[in-house]
Amino acid sequence: MSAFQSSAPWLDLTLAQFDFWEEFRLHPDRPLSTIAHCTVITGPLDEAALIGALKQVARETDVFALQFQDGPDGPRQKIDPARIPTVQYLDLSSETDPDRAGRKMMEADIAKPIDLEQDQISALWLLKIGPARWLWYLRGHHIMLDGYGVSLVERRTAALYAEALGKPADLGAFEPFHLYLDEETAYREGPHHARNNQHWQQVLKDGPPLTILEKNDEDYGCSSLSSAPDVSPQVPAALREAAATYDIGWPDLLTLLTAAWLARDLKTGDKGLPIWLPYMSRFGSVSAQIPALVVNILPLIVTKIPNETLGDYLSRMGKVLRQLRRHGRYRVEQLAADHGLKEGQRFFFSPLINVLPFDPPQFVGCSARREVLAAGPGDGFNLTWGAASDASDLALWIDADPASQDEFTAGNADLVPFVIRACAAGAITVPLDDLLQASTAAQSMTVCNKPTPMRPITGRLEDT
Repeated sequence: MSAFQSSAPWLDLTLAQFDFWEEFRLHPDRPLSTIAHCTVITGPLDEAALIGALKQVARETDVFALQFQDGPDGPRQKIDPARIPTVQYLDLSSETDPDRAGRKMMEADIAKPIDLEQDQISALWLLKIGPARWLWYLRGHHIMLDGYGVSLVERRTAALYAEALGKPADLGAFEPFHLYLDEETAYREGPHHARNNQHWQQVLKDGPPLTILEKNDEDYGCSSLSSAPDVSPQVPAALREAAATYDIGWPDLLTLLTAAWLARDLKTGDKGLPIWLPYMSRFGSVSAQIPALVVNILPLIVTKIPNETLGDYLSRMGKVLRQLRRHGRYRVEQLAADHGLKEGQRFFFSPLINVLPFDPPQFVGCSARREVLAAGPGDGFNLTWGAASDASDLALWIDADPASQDEFTAGNADLVPFVIRACAAGAITVPLDDLLQASTAAQSMTVCNKPTPMRPITGRLEDT
């Protein structure tokens, strides 16, 4: 463990953590914010070396051993070495269907509610399902870890495995968790927080109203709609070429194109459509090397200008996106409090765009495939793009509550074709509305903002 001993002090929760604590208090019998990844490893794996790497990463990752306690002054947390997860190894290769057996075990674990005060909140398993095939399972709770934090753990594990085989490690040991808490406290008490507050106050004043959700009225039991529309293998190259033409990173280009598609029914004079974007919030922060819950989520207010070309739209909204990131460390929970939301209320994060340009871990001599088995609950209408850092293996997932059936249908029919049209040569000078109106969808849709949260999002797949 990086810094804490058994006498570690109790510490305050961050604003983001408190939001998940409140969710736990409202829904203690539901596994709402469990997060779980499975990495399928194939090849000549050195089992002993990987188990050693997993044990080491378990000791290094402070948040794996978090303990929570409620009290008269509110919830607190500390690192308890007794809660460092034990690496569980099982050889399932003698089962009739080893892969199915392993997946049933993981599904059963994900389905169990996590008591944040009593339970071990993290798990590390290595399941052998064949002579050269393993499932590495990592489970936690969103109160301790976000998606980037999971990727840090995966990369560090692969680095420790490489080191055990005499190869250079490409990622060093993690910094202690309390450094992030200290940095966050300093930010909230400093001048940058005040400047960011002024920015977001102006954004909310000028923009459209944001939908508010009563947490205790959340219906996480509803069945959501999920799909993975086909993405042509030619799209990544077209996306990279268009990004170079437009002088923008391909993840930002994909974000802005998806936002334009979502806002296609905006009328002249409308204040805009709030589209929620996760913001990693780690650039320039010590948290770049600390697994923790750091990710923020903020509204991108998309507006429309008549007869605007695609190039002009990307230039204009690109500036808005950069401003969001410049002020992106300002927590959405604080934004809600500034906006007058009370305890038990939050913003309804829909529609949401998430672009995930992350490479899966690389284990020496083996191939690996990452599966996101559980990623917490989602609201309304969610569009998630996943790819490697060079845009290869690009995939799209659409998740929607039943009230968003029309948007779900339209997204499956035309979002990918619109991206292809927008990446075509010469599209930069074409009016954006012309590109949007070339839709293959049968009808015009309006994004629904009915506050109906979905069940936890599951089943995301990323290949090496």
